[in-house]
Amino acid sequence: MKKQDRSSIFWIGIILLVIPGLIHAYLLMPFPGSQDLNAITVSYYLEKIVLPLRLLGGIFIVWYLFKYFTKNTLGGKLVKGIVLALCLGSFYFTDIMFKAETMFEEPQTIRFADAIKNKVPESFVIIGVVNNGVAKAYPLVYLGYHHKVQDNVGNEPVLVTYCTMCRTGRVYSPVINGKRQNFRLVGARHYNAIIEDQDTKTWWYQATGNAAVGKLKGEHLKELPYEQSTLGAWLEKHPGSLILQPDEHYLSDYSDLKNYDRLQSVDKDSTLKNKDTLVRKSWVLGLIVNGQAKAYDWRRLFKKRVFNDQICKRPLLVAIEDDSLTYHAFKSVANGKVLHFKLDTAGMLTDQETASVWDWDGLATSGALKGYQLDKIQAYQEYWHSWKHFHPNTLFLKD
Repeated sequence: MKKQDRSSIFWIGIILLVIPGLIHAYLLMPFPGSQDLNAITVSYYLEKIVLPLRLLGGIFIVWYLFKYFTKNTLGGKLVKGIVLALCLGSFYFTDIMFKAETMFEEPQTIRFADAIKNKVPESFVIIGVVNNGVAKAYPLVYLGYHHKVQDNVGNEPVLVTYCTMCRTGRVYSPVINGKRQNFRLVGARHYNAIIEDQDTKTWWYQATGNAAVGKLKGEHLKELPYEQSTLGAWLEKHPGSLILQPDEHYLSDYSDLKNYDRLQSVDKDSTLKNKDTLVRKSWVLGLIVNGQAKAYDWRRLFKKRVFNDQICKRPLLVAIEDDSLTYHAFKSVANGKVLHFKLDTAGMLTDQETASVWDWDGLATSGALKGYQLDKIQAYQEYWHSWKHFHPNTLFLKD
């Protein structure tokens, strides 16, 4: 065999050993330009063949080393040895440093405490879930690192998720086709976390619960209701709630998300003169009513605190509590009457039609409508770039 042909065996082996893994890591991590590509299907099938291609590349390289390596000049041996060492070293980046499962590990211990034994500051923002009379709170700074916690609330399995790149919290049922699934974090596409179920190996978007690629493509995870609020506001409504405590193995990782739950990125951007400018990471509050999505600029909403609106001619109320972080959305109809709300002098929700007073759970506590309960609407706090990507036909209201 010619010298050139012998060398090609080595270089083909190097390509198979390294390039597929590098492309795969690039597509599933937020490297420049990678998340803007419509490449989730390519990423999915590439992951399935990376290992076989590596094995094939390894065979080529071992064959070359045993049969032809000694025939190289000293310079040729040195070059190929360095290249091989660098390629093997690249596995650290593709399989450890930039692999989602190792960057954002599952909690080693899932431990809860009641309000008495709790060590989580009440100023922390949480995702709260209630089922069968049991309430649990999951702080964002812990969820943001782990991306997901697989748990039970009131004897119902739940998959509590959060993606810091999108600022998307979602709670799903992990039951697929009657069987509870374990999920692993795959990586990210369009700056949103992708998770994979254990049995069907389908990839699901965290922000929507949609199956993007795999056996169950086109199906949806069942979304479960949740609230996002400060822990203090949550405990006022659910004093018996259990609160997820920090896993001591990841305290330094949690500290990297300090103030993530309360400060906007634009507040820390010294280059942005007008903080009210709508940019990629501006916070919005998103709703979906009768299939129509609508987004509200968080800064405008925060300044007004109570907003009477409608989507698809369905009247609704969007409101933020005085902690500036706890938000709510309700259908603003009670006893067949459309209501319009404002904050009274005591900071309580009051409807203009009957002057009834309402608490932040949508319950009329006094007045002509006392005892009536407003229907809740699931609302999402999210980055603008995420909301408009996953809801391209969204309406938007700034004022």
